[in-house]
Amino acid sequence: MIDLNDLRVFASVARLRSFSAAAREIGMPKSSVSRGIARLEHALSTRLVQRTTREVRLTASGILLQDRCLSILTGIDQAVDEVGSLGDGPRGVLRITSGIGFGLNVLSDLLPPFIERHPHVRVALELTSRNVDLVAEGMDIAIRIGPMNDSEMVSTHLGTICRYTCASPIYLQRRGEPGGIRALAEHDLIEMLGSDGRPRPWIFHRPGQATITVENEPRIAVNDPVTIHRLVVNGAGIGVLSGYLCAPDIAARRLIRLFSEWELPPLDVSLVFPSSRELSPSVRAFVTYMKAVSAVGLSWQDDIMAVSHPVTASDD
Repeated sequence: MIDLNDLRVFASVARLRSFSAAAREIGMPKSSVSRGIARLEHALSTRLVQRTTREVRLTASGILLQDRCLSILTGIDQAVDEVGSLGDGPRGVLRITSGIGFGLNVLSDLLPPFIERHPHVRVALELTSRNVDLVAEGMDIAIRIGPMNDSEMVSTHLGTICRYTCASPIYLQRRGEPGGIRALAEHDLIEMLGSDGRPRPWIFHRPGQATITVENEPRIAVNDPVTIHRLVVNGAGIGVLSGYLCAPDIAARRLIRLFSEWELPPLDVSLVFPSSRELSPSVRAFVTYMKAVSAVGLSWQDDIMAVSHPVTASDD
């Protein structure tokens, strides 16, 4: 007979490709993880993983079981969650994925009241710069920033993130303030890499004037906005930063906002979940909570105009 707990252990090892990481995630000794996999392989009379000193690889049987195992465990979790909710509210593990910066600067403030309100819900939060496949990796919900391109996902719009062009006083003392947007070509720019591996252009707009697109060669290109923020604060160059990252630094004069009379397109913030999966009570509770707090204003919607430092130029 197969032990359901061993299936959970296997699912964690298969997803993380590591016995040690799975042990940390589950909260059990690494030796117990190894014994759980061994019991499962014995019960199924087949090898599920190939373990070397460097990595864990799934066999053909392991890959097949991972696909089936995920749907089985998800169905069980949903059933337990729904039945439990009939008593005293949502319960079980809520698996959320988000960008690193949003997790550090926004979710770290929002999650404590949520778990206090729902004491039987446990949150597994994965912060990453990559676009997580919710179905393949067993995630319940994602917080995505930017346009929604996946038609297989259902999304709920929460709000928008304003973005600002910033530089540190250290950088501006060394290189001088740019005389206008077109003068950015003479400066060190730190830009965000898109999913295609190319830097994303900066698009500036001002009512009554033509849009200006900046596609200069960046000095540094990075795929993580938190790293861009730290590079700009440390004086590496000029960057476009989300308001929830840069507003405290602008207020404290650790960063200077440039071109305050120009606007950059805001980014949408959405909750995303698989369309093929019935929403569990814990997911519905989180969606309801996030919509409620976004309706009264969140840190990503803060207006930092009052602490901006305008840099203007007549030619732009």
